[in-house]
Amino acid sequence: MKKISIISPIYNEEDNIAPFISEIDEAVKDLDYELILVDDGSNDSSWEIIKNQASKNYRIKAIRFRRNSGQTQAIRAGIKKASGQFIVLIDADLQNDPKDISKLYEEINKGYDLVSGWRFDRKDDFFKRVLPSKIANWIISAITGIKLHDYGCSLKIYRSEFLKDIELYGEMHRFLPALVGYKGAKISEIKVNHRPRLSGNSKYGLFRIFKVIVDLITVKFLGDFMLKPAYFFGGISLIFISISFIFSLITLYYKWYNGIFVKDQPLFLVAIFLALIGVQIGLIGLIAEMLMRIYYNSGDKSTYSIKEEI
Repeated sequence: MKKISIISPIYNEEDNIAPFISEIDEAVKDLDYELILVDDGSNDSSWEIIKNQASKNYRIKAIRFRRNSGQTQAIRAGIKKASGQFIVLIDADLQNDPKDISKLYEEINKGYDLVSGWRFDRKDDFFKRVLPSKIANWIISAITGIKLHDYGCSLKIYRSEFLKDIELYGEMHRFLPALVGYKGAKISEIKVNHRPRLSGNSKYGLFRIFKVIVDLITVKFLGDFMLKPAYFFGGISLIFISISFIFSLITLYYKWYNGIFVKDQPLFLVAIFLALIGVQIGLIGLIAEMLMRIYYNSGDKSTYSIKEEI
């Protein structure tokens, strides 16, 4: 039986940690697993509870950040610590049912590389959470080309080799299906149980929408032009230079056939301006190409700081 690494980011979940661990133990007791809890700089008693639980359960591994670094970095740290052939991601707020892990495990063993949960009967406010989520899922699926009903569901299982070499930053954890899809992963989606939050507050706010939009653009860029950013910028540069060339021909036409001097035509200035923009964008592409080469030849670039590990 292949080992499962269950990763759960923790941020101020003191009331949920113990029941969450209990449900995990009961749900996957027949599987070979480890539970990795990543305390993302909680300012309540979450870490003390984690340490207490770990002292009684050899399957628990834990990481404590010095400060809050965000869910993406917590997941990234958990992935680096994971030793299983499969990696399960699940929040500790108990809204996802740990019993569904077995369903995902069974599905991924049919030959998939990622099985994503779909909160078909979601227990959240429709206008505040469900409707915006449906719109976001449609947009993400359309832009990335990786179609899922529920990108936001935290419950997913991956083959670990698809996650180990992905560098995450920003809010990019929600786009992991797209990132592994770009690597050729075979993806499935199954319906999972969703429950109301019993304790604590949701960590999602309006400001995250703007960060998500920026990261979505980044993911699309990485998916299409990750290895050759010069192709992307070069294409845009070519468009500007081509328009500039057309405007220049129009200017010459007016000069030769209508006797209108170049200096009297604002179109010529526009052509020069567009040509300069095209050259600048092309140079940006070359710089991006060099930076990408530096990136792939550099070491670990963690943006979190670990205070303690168990």
